[in-house]
Amino acid sequence: MISAATARRRYLGLLALRWLPVGLTIPVSVLILTHRGLSLGQVGLATAAQGFVVFLLELPTGGLADALGRRPVLMAATAIDAAALAVFLVARNPALLVGVYAAKGISRALDSGPLDAWYVDAVVAAEPDAAAAPADGRPAGRRPAGRRPGYETTLAHGAAVLSAAIAVGALASGALVALGGVGPVHGLSTPIVAAVLLDLVAIAALRTLMVEPQAAHGRGTLGAGLREAPDHVRTALRAVRTSRVLVALVAVEVLWCFGMAAFELLVSPRMAELLHSRDRAASVFGPVTSGAWVASALAAALVPRLVRRVGTPRAGAVLRVAHGLAVGAMALAAGPVGLVVAYAATYAVHGAANPVHQSLLHREVQGPSRVTILSVNSMVGMPAAAIGGIVLGALADAAGIPAAMALGAVVLATATPLYLVGRARPGAEATARSLTAA
Repeated sequence: MISAATARRRYLGLLALRWLPVGLTIPVSVLILTHRGLSLGQVGLATAAQGFVVFLLELPTGGLADALGRRPVLMAATAIDAAALAVFLVARNPALLVGVYAAKGISRALDSGPLDAWYVDAVVAAEPDAAAAPADGRPAGRRPAGRRPGYETTLAHGAAVLSAAIAVGALASGALVALGGVGPVHGLSTPIVAAVLLDLVAIAALRTLMVEPQAAHGRGTLGAGLREAPDHVRTALRAVRTSRVLVALVAVEVLWCFGMAAFELLVSPRMAELLHSRDRAASVFGPVTSGAWVASALAAALVPRLVRRVGTPRAGAVLRVAHGLAVGAMALAAGPVGLVVAYAATYAVHGAANPVHQSLLHREVQGPSRVTILSVNSMVGMPAAAIGGIVLGALADAAGIPAAMALGAVVLATATPLYLVGRARPGAEATARSLTAA
């Protein structure tokens, strides 16, 4: 067993390794596909495969992580991601690209939730007498009764680390593109090669650093894990079905992920339109993406102040409105500078909203099926993102990218009232107190 402080350090380090490769690939993936001759509609269809595969596998893989253990599932997810990126380097046939994104969907389904759940379980296992105390730095015996562990604060810090890792990766991506290709590897593809290498490093780090609490190990064999997984799935579905708050949070995830296509799929081609060059857009968009994720990290680190002022549910509602307005500003931007400013604002709100949403989810989750219940949230989000990519990609081809961004902004803002479903619940106020403690 490891201490809560050690678990926190390892969680944040592993989280950074998990998202650095994503930062490397974000600025160039869509540009690579359009460089290979795909339209934005075709890109949306190819990437949609990831969302639909996650929808099919999210709950079974969540149950597998709860039954078998978090570490082997995360190692498998990272290995599959590395293989998918390696194939992406050479894939030019649209059907093969669909297969690449389907493999990434398998990886995403396996990856969804286990690291967060491992950290929360490790904190509870390390400090069983302080299972109701915040991580405020005081010894366990001196913490007040009736308070939960401070994992929500670390989850907020984790959102900041995630954003910072993507920012560093995106900055490195732009630098790699600017340096040009290496041998047969085109300049646009060098960040993908670097992402594969980082995935291999992450596998080694998971094997070394991720020590699971005994209670979270499951029975330790794949066969036993597969047999136990359906029980965790049934538990998760029953929990969601009987909780108005969980239903509302899952609905937020659907609308949020649909609208995300407006700033994940469309910004880099919009930048290419404004600069009249894909290569120039890729070299510029790396630093721009890095700056946006720095803004996201700062906003995530500051979100406890907003929670302290208005409470967690209202903070979620305020951020949903702000998200819609920021994406709307991207739609209205007529030049590169305006697009960059609105993009940074979008990601600042995105980074602040994520820990609020995750903290509310964790407050509703109890028992050994934590990953599976979190997987319900991710399960509905990924097909929503896939549908958003298809719809907004097709609309961008037909009516222009600004029109597609505007629709995404409206959908994002529509989720606002759903965060207020649980505003009067004592658990929601406890979340606010825990988020602001540290």
